[in-house]
Amino acid sequence: YQGLVLTDWINRWENNKIGWHAEQVNRHLIKYLDKFDLLTGESIFVPLCGKTNDMLFLLEKDLKVIGVEMSSIAIEQFFSENHLDYVVSKADKFILYEGAGIKLYCGDFFDLKLKHLENVRAIYDRASLIALNEELRQKYVKHLSDIIDFDARILLLTLNYPQHQRSGPPFAVSKEEVDQLCNGSFDIQELYCIEDIENEPMFQNLGVDFVEKAVYLLQKVRM
Repeated sequence: YQGLVLTDWINRWENNKIGWHAEQVNRHLIKYLDKFDLLTGESIFVPLCGKTNDMLFLLEKDLKVIGVEMSSIAIEQFFSENHLDYVVSKADKFILYEGAGIKLYCGDFFDLKLKHLENVRAIYDRASLIALNEELRQKYVKHLSDIIDFDARILLLTLNYPQHQRSGPPFAVSKEEVDQLCNGSFDIQELYCIEDIENEPMFQNLGVDFVEKAVYLLQKVRM
């Protein structure tokens, strides 16, 4: 199933069906960036990064960015649309696109190892967990925990709605599932939670009863 998900993801980029891509910097990232307590020049990891302008915002905040993305189209568009120079090299199972302050690994998230995320103390997950089905979400959280250092913090944005009323992605992820997925590996702090269907016309048109948006701060704990 994992292969089918990744193939679908690449096809969406090839056909420019990228409705999740937002031109604006995410307001929750702006509001909660200081929760990471990062110093100038420290690194933040953006899984399944696409070509999000959130990465440009992080660079402008004098942070280094490491991302992973399956689609080379997304990565090349990020650099070209933002007029950033880059070089391309081979790095293990990845093609590495590298510019000033930024490294984007083109390949499978599940091939990442601790060495690829050296010195990363912060992870920004705006649309990774909710892009994956239930089975892959469990695998994702386990792998993410394995490749980040202790005391690393994750800013996690989720979406919850009646899954039977709409097929994902984005998939519905409830607070109960966040607790279950992260239990034992992360301390969980809910920063924000709101019912926001009035700002989701696509969900309204599908007759979805509610759309709940939440933001969590996770901190990896020592076992």
